[in-house]
Amino acid sequence: MKSFILLPFLLLATANSAGYRYGASDQAFYTPAMMQRIEPSLFPRDTPLLNAQSRLTLADDTIGVMAKLTGANLPALLAVLYGVTLALLAFGVLRIGAAIYDARWTPFALLAAVSLRHAIAKSGTNTLEGYFHPRQLAFALGAIGVYAFLRGRYVLVLTLLAVAAMLHPTTTLWFAIWLSAAAFVAEPRWRPAIAGAAVVALPLAWWAFSAGPLAGRLVRMDPEWLAAIADKDYLFPLRWPLYAWALNAGYVAAIVLVWRARRSAGLLRDRETALVAGCLSLLAVFAAALAFQSRAIALAVQLQPARIFWMLDFMAVVYLVWLLAEGGRRTPAVSRAAVVAGVLTFASVARGLYIMQVEFPDRPLAEIGIRDDDWGRAMAWARATDVSTGWLAHPLHAARYGTSVRVAGARDVFVEALKDSALGMYDRAIAMRTRDRLAQLDDFDRLTAERARELGAAADLDFLITEAALELPVAFQSGPLRVYRLR
Repeated sequence: MKSFILLPFLLLATANSAGYRYGASDQAFYTPAMMQRIEPSLFPRDTPLLNAQSRLTLADDTIGVMAKLTGANLPALLAVLYGVTLALLAFGVLRIGAAIYDARWTPFALLAAVSLRHAIAKSGTNTLEGYFHPRQLAFALGAIGVYAFLRGRYVLVLTLLAVAAMLHPTTTLWFAIWLSAAAFVAEPRWRPAIAGAAVVALPLAWWAFSAGPLAGRLVRMDPEWLAAIADKDYLFPLRWPLYAWALNAGYVAAIVLVWRARRSAGLLRDRETALVAGCLSLLAVFAAALAFQSRAIALAVQLQPARIFWMLDFMAVVYLVWLLAEGGRRTPAVSRAAVVAGVLTFASVARGLYIMQVEFPDRPLAEIGIRDDDWGRAMAWARATDVSTGWLAHPLHAARYGTSVRVAGARDVFVEALKDSALGMYDRAIAMRTRDRLAQLDDFDRLTAERARELGAAADLDFLITEAALELPVAFQSGPLRVYRLR
């Protein structure tokens, strides 16, 4: 791909994601897991928490090995992987466009549309993220897999899915179902083999869930466990408000209606109908997951089936861009496609500028490492403490300061509300631990020195970081942030 195409897409995608930030959001989990693979002595207290999810993926192991082999520091490596993710996504998008569209400008219109980051309603997922996420890289590989399927390159499809599975199993699972169902429709001669493979997979799946690496995933989640993760509404589609159902149903309507329009116009490509059928087959998986969720089966929650609509969103965008640029052809297709590409690019530029200049005027386009501010300096001091130290901080410290104690300070922390509670879906003990610790800190803003000492003694903690002035020995201070010794 030529740099004059890639660089603008990378800039627009990043600006529309409110800038690139190391350690943000989901990296509060992924980054410590990667750090631990590089330096196993890290997080002696929080290892059970990190293992709740890290044992289900090879992303942390893979990136840890990459860091060791290249000698690159983790922030720089993740920034490179972020760029690689966007490059692969751009390649897949442009190739899908070339395979489906007629006008040469329409693939560029699709690329501009993809740069317009948006949330998938009530799924906990955005189409783009302002940081490296294994889920995004797996999606980019899946998008290239969609192109490979349209060209009948099945070995490449399998290879891409195998690599993606090492990074993010659930995202890969949805692409695997999509493209397997599409192959079943497109290749009648393969149907017995595909059906046979499915039959063989059943006892393997039973072993995996009964005695293998996924054992315990078919248990029913009791009311306490469900209550501990109840605020993660993206896990429970049965509780969706009406607007979420309407938005996600809109993807289905758009796909079906545009497919019918293309069929009526005689514009369907080879395997396109199969691709659409495979994509819509995800709805059956979603319905089955809802049935299991109604019985509180843990696996049906842990798979986060609402993220199926990310794939439907992608297919709908592919089709809607065609409808805008080429559908009906009331004007010459080439000039109309160029106009649509220009309008979508302008929209992406305007939105990106608004986000960076108005919504987040103090945020640079890219923060490769830990910011050199009061929090960053306090966390640099934390990294110089003994690796076994335990820290107490505001439960929402990652949201307040941009990175968590685990990411920025490389030290165990009593609790980090947003990500610790999300990890509770994988392990009941972790859910209960997080619930109990959050309850102990529900009055953190009114924390007294006596209460801090009590918490420190009970949980064997060494340091407290806060902006409050307390009668405790100060170990380090930067601006309003004080690090107190608890013993």
